Amino acid sequence: MLRLLKYLLLVVLLLGVVGAAIVFSGNTLTVIGWLWGPTHGWDLARKAPAPDYAQASSWAARPGRESPAAFVPQGVAQPEGRRAVDVFFIHPTGYLNGTDWNSPLNPNSRTEENTQWMLANQASAYNGCCNVYAPRYREASIFRWWSASDDIAQKTMDFAYADVLRAFEHYIANENKGRPFIIASHSQGTWHALRLIQDKIDGTSLQPSMIAAYIIGGQVKNADVNALKSVKVCDGPTETGCIVHWATLVDGATVPPEMSDLVCVNPLNWRRDGGRAPAELHQGGVPPSGKFSAKLWGDDAPQGVVFEPLGAPLPKLTAAECKGGILWASDQSDNPLGQLAIGENYHGLDYPLFHMDIRKNVAERVGAYLQRALTDGPAPEK
Repeated sequence: MLRLLKYLLLVVLLLGVVGAAIVFSGNTLTVIGWLWGPTHGWDLARKAPAPDYAQASSWAARPGRESPAAFVPQGVAQPEGRRAVDVFFIHPTGYLNGTDWNSPLNPNSRTEENTQWMLANQASAYNGCCNVYAPRYREASIFRWWSASDDIAQKTMDFAYADVLRAFEHYIANENKGRPFIIASHSQGTWHALRLIQDKIDGTSLQPSMIAAYIIGGQVKNADVNALKSVKVCDGPTETGCIVHWATLVDGATVPPEMSDLVCVNPLNWRRDGGRAPAELHQGGVPPSGKFSAKLWGDDAPQGVVFEPLGAPLPKLTAAECKGGILWASDQSDNPLGQLAIGENYHGLDYPLFHMDIRKNVAERVGAYLQRALTDGPAPEK
């Protein structure tokens, strides 16, 4: 009877969104959490073993390991050899299953396919400048935000962050070899990245080695960065040692309450709270490769996603303006990037819409940093 009731509720939900984009309200998310979210409390016995970051299999991307993080847009030169700079990329939520509050790290799953999607369409923006390191970690389930109690929600994120922290410590101790680095992330990954900056970089001996932190789409608030000792928000295209963040909505959208007082750096002019920049400055969005599975029910079986090469950049698609802490972008419903929107929310476009802007700016920031290093001290080890 319970199963029948759940299917009836599913039908009602689906009928309510036929022909329209899904915009989840709090009540809808509560129902979804009840339908498919974990029904148990916090249980360490259900957790996968901790990843061993000395093993290549614990990394979704790293030098010498083939991954979609190496994809480049059509017409962009493929980088060759090792670079003088690394990027430590923390991927966002791809575990949309309700079996547990944290991912079991199953390599044969749609969660893993979603991780590969993030490498192809997000982490790849950094491969022109940097050696890409992206750890697998026991990420929090999407249901953590929708149906977890406050206690479970905190434990779930702490558990995931502990993996990220161990991965970063292993990277610094064994892989970095003194090279400068970039921290990059999206969504859940940005929550972990900000905490990593607070714990391991801000005011420490590692801070001079951090070229910048592109921690995007994670609701980083001004209060968060104001609380840091010395890492500040970037306010120019070649400033280093600073944080970049934006969260994107389409022009005219209603701002959700949780998106108040956010840090906004405009990716068209790279200024903090940057005013409206015209579409002529937009370097280009890149249509996504593969398909992100947003399925919330059933098992976590792989969907057989095929990742084709990235398409050609689409420049001058959008103007952009930071206003009220939001990055406002032009409507994208008439091009391939529009499929990544969730109604008025352009969270899924934070990276793909500005792929070429990120790629170009990272190269500029790295160049500025390395030039200063040549002036101030020895070049980093390759």
